[in-house]
Amino acid sequence: MADTLTPEKWGNKESADWWSAGQASRQESLGAATEMMLDLAGVQAGSRVLDVAAGTGESTIMAAHRVGPTGYVLATDNSSSMLSIAGEAAQKENLTNIETGVMNAENLELEADSFDAVICRNALMHFPNPIKALTEMCRVVKPRGKIAVMVHSSLEKNPYHGIPFGVIRRLGNLPAPTANEHSMYALGDPGRLEEVYNKAELPHVMIHAVPRPRHFSSAADAVGGMRKTGRGREVKELMSRLNEADRERAWTEIAEQFKQFEGPNGCEIPGEVLIGVGTKQ
Repeated sequence: MADTLTPEKWGNKESADWWSAGQASRQESLGAATEMMLDLAGVQAGSRVLDVAAGTGESTIMAAHRVGPTGYVLATDNSSSMLSIAGEAAQKENLTNIETGVMNAENLELEADSFDAVICRNALMHFPNPIKALTEMCRVVKPRGKIAVMVHSSLEKNPYHGIPFGVIRRLGNLPAPTANEHSMYALGDPGRLEEVYNKAELPHVMIHAVPRPRHFSSAADAVGGMRKTGRGREVKELMSRLNEADRERAWTEIAEQFKQFEGPNGCEIPGEVLIGVGTKQ
Protein backbone atom coordinates (compact mmCIF):
# COMPACT_ATOMS: atom_id res chain seq x y z
CA MET A 1 0.00 0.00 0.00
CA ALA A 2 1.13 3.57 -0.44
CA ASP A 3 1.39 3.87 3.35
CA THR A 4 3.43 0.75 3.83
CA LEU A 5 7.11 0.00 3.45
CA THR A 6 8.65 0.64 0.05
CA PRO A 7 11.52 -1.58 -1.15
CA GLU A 8 13.92 1.18 -0.10
CA LYS A 9 12.47 1.33 3.42
CA TRP A 10 12.62 -2.47 3.78
CA GLY A 11 16.38 -2.25 3.32
CA ASN A 12 17.23 0.08 6.18
CA LYS A 13 18.33 -0.94 9.66
CA GLU A 14 15.30 0.64 11.35
CA SER A 15 12.97 -1.63 9.38
CA ALA A 16 15.17 -4.65 10.09
CA ASP A 17 15.04 -3.92 13.83
CA TRP A 18 11.26 -3.41 13.66
CA TRP A 19 10.82 -6.69 11.78
CA SER A 20 13.09 -8.51 14.21
CA ALA A 21 11.03 -7.22 17.16
CA GLY A 22 8.00 -9.02 15.76
CA GLN A 23 9.67 -12.40 15.29
CA ALA A 24 8.10 -14.15 18.26
CA SER A 25 4.53 -13.07 17.48
CA ARG A 26 4.97 -13.91 13.78
CA GLN A 27 6.30 -17.33 14.61
CA GLU A 28 3.39 -18.03 16.93
CA SER A 29 0.80 -17.15 14.30
CA LEU A 30 2.66 -18.40 11.21
CA GLY A 31 4.62 -21.38 12.51
CA ALA A 32 2.08 -24.07 11.55
CA ALA A 33 1.43 -22.49 8.14
CA THR A 34 5.18 -22.32 7.50
CA GLU A 35 5.55 -26.01 8.29
CA MET A 36 2.80 -26.68 5.75
CA MET A 37 4.61 -24.55 3.17
CA LEU A 38 7.77 -26.58 3.72
CA ASP A 39 5.78 -29.80 3.41
CA LEU A 40 4.24 -28.66 0.13
CA ALA A 41 7.65 -27.62 -1.18
CA GLY A 42 9.00 -31.10 -0.48
CA VAL A 43 11.71 -29.82 1.88
CA GLN A 44 13.37 -32.83 3.50
CA ALA A 45 16.71 -34.13 4.72
CA GLY A 46 19.43 -33.35 2.21
CA SER A 47 17.42 -30.79 0.21
CA ARG A 48 18.98 -27.67 -1.31
CA VAL A 49 16.52 -24.88 -0.56
CA LEU A 50 16.34 -21.25 -1.66
CA ASP A 51 14.44 -18.89 0.65
CA VAL A 52 13.57 -15.76 -1.35
CA ALA A 53 13.00 -12.49 0.55
CA ALA A 54 13.92 -14.38 3.71
CA GLY A 55 13.98 -11.27 5.90
CA THR A 56 15.23 -12.04 9.39
CA GLY A 57 15.24 -15.76 8.66
CA GLU A 58 12.39 -17.46 10.51
CA SER A 59 11.46 -19.67 7.55
CA THR A 60 15.15 -20.14 6.75
CA ILE A 61 15.83 -21.53 10.22
CA MET A 62 12.87 -23.90 9.99
CA ALA A 63 14.01 -25.15 6.60
CA ALA A 64 17.58 -25.61 7.84
CA HIS A 65 16.43 -27.83 10.68
CA ARG A 66 14.53 -29.96 8.17
CA VAL A 67 17.31 -30.40 5.63
CA GLY A 68 19.86 -31.27 8.30
CA PRO A 69 23.65 -31.33 7.99
CA THR A 70 23.54 -32.90 4.50
CA GLY A 71 21.24 -30.16 3.20
CA TYR A 72 21.70 -26.49 2.43
CA VAL A 73 19.59 -23.33 2.67
CA LEU A 74 20.40 -20.06 0.93
CA ALA A 75 18.54 -17.04 2.32
CA THR A 76 18.31 -14.09 -0.06
CA ASP A 77 16.89 -10.64 0.51
CA ASN A 78 17.32 -7.06 -0.72
CA SER A 79 18.23 -6.02 2.81
CA SER A 80 21.67 -6.76 4.20
CA SER A 81 20.41 -5.59 7.62
CA MET A 82 17.66 -8.23 7.59
CA LEU A 83 20.09 -10.95 6.51
CA SER A 84 22.55 -9.97 9.25
CA ILE A 85 19.86 -10.75 11.81
CA ALA A 86 19.14 -14.04 10.03
CA GLY A 87 22.82 -14.95 10.11
CA GLU A 88 23.05 -14.19 13.82
CA ALA A 89 20.01 -16.38 14.46
CA ALA A 90 21.64 -19.25 12.56
CA GLN A 91 24.80 -18.91 14.64
CA LYS A 92 22.84 -18.96 17.89
CA GLU A 93 21.28 -22.26 16.83
CA ASN A 94 24.63 -23.65 15.66
CA LEU A 95 23.32 -24.12 12.12
CA THR A 96 26.16 -24.40 9.64
CA ASN A 97 24.02 -25.29 6.63
CA ILE A 98 22.78 -21.72 6.02
CA GLU A 99 24.26 -19.03 3.80
CA THR A 100 22.90 -15.56 3.06
CA GLY A 101 23.11 -13.43 -0.06
CA VAL A 102 21.87 -9.95 -0.87
CA MET A 103 20.00 -10.03 -4.17
CA ASN A 104 16.84 -8.88 -5.86
CA ALA A 105 14.07 -11.47 -6.09
CA GLU A 106 13.37 -10.43 -9.67
CA ASN A 107 16.98 -10.95 -10.71
CA LEU A 108 18.40 -13.90 -8.79
CA GLU A 109 22.14 -14.15 -9.41
CA LEU A 110 22.07 -17.93 -9.25
CA GLU A 111 22.56 -20.80 -11.66
CA ALA A 112 19.57 -22.40 -13.32
CA ASP A 113 18.32 -25.76 -12.03
CA SER A 114 20.38 -25.48 -8.84
CA PHE A 115 17.84 -25.96 -6.01
CA ASP A 116 15.47 -28.75 -5.03
CA ALA A 117 12.89 -26.29 -3.71
CA VAL A 118 12.20 -22.57 -3.48
CA ILE A 119 10.16 -20.96 -0.71
CA CYS A 120 8.98 -17.38 -0.21
CA ARG A 121 7.00 -16.37 2.88
CA ASN A 122 4.75 -13.30 2.83
CA ALA A 123 6.80 -11.30 0.34
CA LEU A 124 5.63 -12.05 -3.21
CA MET A 125 2.80 -9.50 -2.99
CA HIS A 126 5.29 -6.72 -2.19
CA PHE A 127 7.45 -7.24 -5.30
CA PRO A 128 7.00 -4.67 -8.11
CA ASN A 129 6.72 -7.55 -10.59
CA PRO A 130 5.63 -10.77 -8.84
CA ILE A 131 5.38 -12.65 -12.15
CA LYS A 132 9.03 -11.91 -12.92
CA ALA A 133 10.02 -12.97 -9.41
CA LEU A 134 8.17 -16.30 -9.75
CA THR A 135 9.73 -16.80 -13.18
CA GLU A 136 13.17 -16.39 -11.59
CA MET A 137 12.28 -18.88 -8.85
CA CYS A 138 11.20 -21.32 -11.53
CA ARG A 139 14.47 -20.82 -13.41
CA VAL A 140 16.69 -21.71 -10.46
CA VAL A 141 14.73 -24.75 -9.22
CA LYS A 142 15.48 -28.16 -10.69
CA PRO A 143 13.02 -29.87 -13.05
CA ARG A 144 10.13 -31.32 -11.01
CA GLY A 145 11.22 -29.11 -8.12
CA LYS A 146 8.57 -27.10 -6.29
CA ILE A 147 8.07 -23.41 -5.70
CA ALA A 148 5.93 -22.70 -2.64
CA VAL A 149 4.93 -19.19 -1.62
CA MET A 150 2.83 -17.88 1.22
CA VAL A 151 0.80 -14.67 0.91
CA HIS A 152 -1.84 -12.99 3.02
CA SER A 153 -5.39 -13.96 2.14
CA SER A 154 -7.98 -11.24 1.55
CA LEU A 155 -8.36 -8.32 3.93
CA GLU A 156 -11.87 -9.52 4.78
CA LYS A 157 -10.43 -12.76 6.14
CA ASN A 158 -7.85 -10.93 8.24
CA PRO A 159 -9.77 -8.74 10.72
CA TYR A 160 -6.60 -7.88 12.65
CA HIS A 161 -5.99 -5.38 9.84
CA GLY A 162 -9.43 -5.34 8.23
CA ILE A 163 -11.19 -3.89 11.28
CA PRO A 164 -8.67 -1.07 11.89
CA PHE A 165 -8.49 -0.14 8.21
CA GLY A 166 -12.29 0.06 8.03
CA VAL A 167 -12.61 2.10 11.22
CA ILE A 168 -9.87 4.56 10.25
CA ARG A 169 -11.22 5.15 6.75
CA ARG A 170 -14.76 5.71 8.04
CA LEU A 171 -13.80 8.11 10.85
CA GLY A 172 -11.42 10.03 8.62
CA ASN A 173 -13.76 9.96 5.63
CA LEU A 174 -10.77 8.71 3.69
CA PRO A 175 -11.13 7.65 0.07
CA ALA A 176 -11.20 3.98 -0.89
CA PRO A 177 -7.71 2.49 -1.18
CA THR A 178 -5.98 2.77 -4.53
CA ALA A 179 -4.60 -0.24 -6.40
CA ASN A 180 -1.21 0.36 -4.77
CA GLU A 181 -2.53 0.48 -1.21
CA HIS A 182 -2.86 -2.51 1.12
CA SER A 183 -0.25 -4.25 -1.06
CA MET A 184 0.14 -6.92 1.63
CA TYR A 185 -3.26 -8.23 0.47
CA ALA A 186 -2.68 -7.75 -3.27
CA LEU A 187 -2.54 -11.50 -3.93
CA GLY A 188 -5.20 -12.45 -1.39
CA ASP A 189 -7.61 -13.72 -4.03
CA PRO A 190 -6.81 -17.38 -4.89
CA GLY A 191 -7.61 -16.73 -8.54
CA ARG A 192 -5.15 -13.84 -8.67
CA LEU A 193 -2.39 -15.91 -7.07
CA GLU A 194 -3.07 -18.77 -9.50
CA GLU A 195 -2.92 -16.30 -12.42
CA VAL A 196 0.52 -15.09 -11.31
CA TYR A 197 1.78 -18.68 -11.19
CA ASN A 198 0.34 -19.42 -14.62
CA LYS A 199 1.95 -16.35 -16.18
CA ALA A 200 5.26 -17.51 -14.71
CA GLU A 201 4.86 -20.74 -16.74
CA LEU A 202 3.81 -22.80 -13.73
CA PRO A 203 0.45 -24.08 -15.01
CA HIS A 204 -0.37 -26.74 -12.41
CA VAL A 205 -0.53 -24.65 -9.26
CA MET A 206 -2.45 -25.67 -6.15
CA ILE A 207 -3.71 -22.98 -3.76
CA HIS A 208 -4.31 -23.82 -0.10
CA ALA A 209 -6.12 -21.57 2.39
CA VAL A 210 -4.51 -21.95 5.83
CA PRO A 211 -5.54 -20.39 9.18
CA ARG A 212 -3.14 -17.97 10.87
CA PRO A 213 -4.75 -16.93 14.19
CA ARG A 214 -3.24 -14.25 16.37
CA HIS A 215 -3.36 -14.78 20.14
CA PHE A 216 -3.49 -12.01 22.72
CA SER A 217 -4.37 -11.95 26.41
CA SER A 218 -7.23 -9.52 25.69
CA ALA A 219 -8.59 -7.11 23.10
CA ALA A 220 -6.81 -4.32 24.96
CA ASP A 221 -3.54 -6.24 24.64
CA ALA A 222 -4.11 -6.66 20.89
CA VAL A 223 -4.58 -2.92 20.46
CA GLY A 224 -1.71 -2.12 22.81
CA GLY A 225 0.62 -4.28 20.75
CA MET A 226 -0.59 -2.68 17.55
CA ARG A 227 0.19 0.77 18.93
CA LYS A 228 3.80 -0.24 19.57
CA THR A 229 6.47 0.02 16.90
CA GLY A 230 6.98 -3.73 16.68
CA ARG A 231 3.43 -4.47 15.48
CA GLY A 232 0.75 -2.83 13.38
CA ARG A 233 2.99 -0.48 11.45
CA GLU A 234 0.62 -0.41 8.47
CA VAL A 235 -2.29 0.55 10.74
CA LYS A 236 -0.30 3.30 12.45
CA GLU A 237 0.75 4.77 9.11
CA LEU A 238 -2.88 4.98 7.98
CA MET A 239 -3.86 6.27 11.43
CA SER A 240 -1.47 9.21 10.96
CA ARG A 241 -3.93 10.67 8.44
CA LEU A 242 -6.41 11.34 11.26
CA ASN A 243 -6.40 14.26 13.68
CA GLU A 244 -5.56 13.50 17.31
CA ALA A 245 -9.16 13.29 18.51
CA ASP A 246 -10.16 10.92 15.71
CA ARG A 247 -7.09 8.77 16.33
CA GLU A 248 -8.12 8.19 19.95
CA ARG A 249 -11.71 7.57 18.83
CA ALA A 250 -10.42 5.01 16.30
CA TRP A 251 -8.26 3.12 18.83
CA THR A 252 -11.22 2.92 21.22
CA GLU A 253 -13.54 1.58 18.52
CA ILE A 254 -10.96 -0.94 17.30
CA ALA A 255 -10.59 -2.28 20.84
CA GLU A 256 -14.38 -2.57 21.14
CA GLN A 257 -14.63 -4.52 17.88
CA PHE A 258 -11.74 -6.78 18.88
CA LYS A 259 -13.70 -7.78 22.00
CA GLN A 260 -15.86 -10.05 19.82
CA PHE A 261 -12.85 -12.38 19.65
CA GLU A 262 -12.34 -12.62 23.41
CA GLY A 263 -12.96 -15.94 25.13
CA PRO A 264 -11.84 -18.04 28.10
CA ASN A 265 -8.33 -18.36 26.60
CA GLY A 266 -7.87 -14.70 25.83
CA CYS A 267 -8.37 -12.91 22.54
CA GLU A 268 -7.89 -14.99 19.39
CA ILE A 269 -8.26 -12.96 16.22
CA PRO A 270 -8.73 -15.21 13.19
CA GLY A 271 -6.75 -14.80 10.01
CA GLU A 272 -5.80 -16.65 6.87
CA VAL A 273 -2.91 -17.05 4.48
CA LEU A 274 -2.76 -18.64 1.05
CA ILE A 275 -0.02 -21.08 0.13
CA GLY A 276 0.56 -21.60 -3.56
CA VAL A 277 2.71 -24.46 -4.83
CA GLY A 278 3.75 -25.13 -8.39
CA THR A 279 6.05 -27.72 -9.95
CA LYS A 280 8.63 -26.96 -12.62
CA GLN A 281 8.04 -29.05 -15.72
